[in-house]
Amino acid sequence: MRDTIFQDRVEAGRRLGEAVMREVGHPLPLVLALPRGGVPVGFEVARALDAEFDVFVVRKLPVPGKEDLALGALASGGVRVINQAVVVQTGVSRDTIDAVTEHEYEEVQRREGLYREGRPAIPVEGRVVILVDDGLATGSTMQAAAQALRELEPVWLVVAVPVGSTKQCERLRAYCDQLICLEEREPFGPVGEWYREFPKVTDDEVRGLVDSALRQYAAR
Repeated sequence: MRDTIFQDRVEAGRRLGEAVMREVGHPLPLVLALPRGGVPVGFEVARALDAEFDVFVVRKLPVPGKEDLALGALASGGVRVINQAVVVQTGVSRDTIDAVTEHEYEEVQRREGLYREGRPAIPVEGRVVILVDDGLATGSTMQAAAQALRELEPVWLVVAVPVGSTKQCERLRAYCDQLICLEEREPFGPVGEWYREFPKVTDDEVRGLVDSALRQYAAR
């Protein structure tokens, strides 16, 4: 059994927040977290920075019948990123891509409505954005999120995680302006192995943290 690094996501978020404060010199950042596991971490980062906080929902667009292959990703704001290499490899038609997109878009909308309770997303354009998750194992979801966020034109994009695969951290640097990872390890394995406590994060917990962050920021 490998040595753990963090007690739980709250501790990881606090430590990550301290690192982000030291390493990101841009004022008034926006912290976005990937639901669900990244939300408790991102909430603590936002508290450390006294920053706005929101979720960034991203869904992979799977190849029908080959769910391990992703045609691309769909994210908050309706941003779609297509992996043309996979499209060519699989021969998937435009109609199929559109059908998969429509199905996943419904899930993105459902989650956004659930987590924000009808509030609009915080605008990204021209902002410094800190994109947070609880760890980086395969890196595929974070890569999709970073690519989608680029389409929304932030002025500076930081990917921040408490722990990650050395190999995947290196690969992800090509998709962001700055990457902050407290602990890069190889071999890596599942993210949860680096935490003593790693319970499943529920939709109710995500909604509660997003609401709490909104109220705290409004009371500044």
